[in-house]
Amino acid sequence: MACERLFHVDDMFCFNNINVDPYTATFSPRFYNHYMTMWPEMCVVHETVCGLLAGYMIGKAEGRGDEMHGHVSAVTVAPEYRRQGVAKRLMAGLERSSQSVGGYFTDLFVRSDNESAVQMYKNLDYVIYRTIKDYYGVDKPDAYDMRKPTPRDLEIGSTSLQYRDGRTPEVERGGWVDYEL
Repeated sequence: MACERLFHVDDMFCFNNINVDPYTATFSPRFYNHYMTMWPEMCVVHETVCGLLAGYMIGKAEGRGDEMHGHVSAVTVAPEYRRQGVAKRLMAGLERSSQSVGGYFTDLFVRSDNESAVQMYKNLDYVIYRTIKDYYGVDKPDAYDMRKPTPRDLEIGSTSLQYRDGRTPEVERGGWVDYEL
């Protein structure tokens, strides 16, 4: 039976079939190891009944106070396993992890031109919170910061463009900070 399980170091040598899409970010082994060390419960693979990797997700917990949340750093599914609910299952797992760390929401960044991914996230009740200009580089599509509140966010303030204290988040420019590991 197919299942989700924690990401293992050896999995880095088995997901070439997954990282073939131009929208999929591929990271260094150091990056994956950092995530597996710091947030192991947020690094998950979907393994088929035959033992093949169909998809994976890496995420992290970040923020403080009412900005505490789970962040999806990458979620990707091999082309032959898409539209079968794999990404939905991976996302649900990270959302549960976000709740378990006391997060108010789960967020992710997605390329604004990746229409199928944006629609999938909307179908999972994520909303576009803001646009980040030049996130993927100059002359590349902007990123959408998409968010979904957890049950802890009773006022649904985490998806509003105004913080509880009245501040408004600014549109940021550039800087894919995850690459700085």
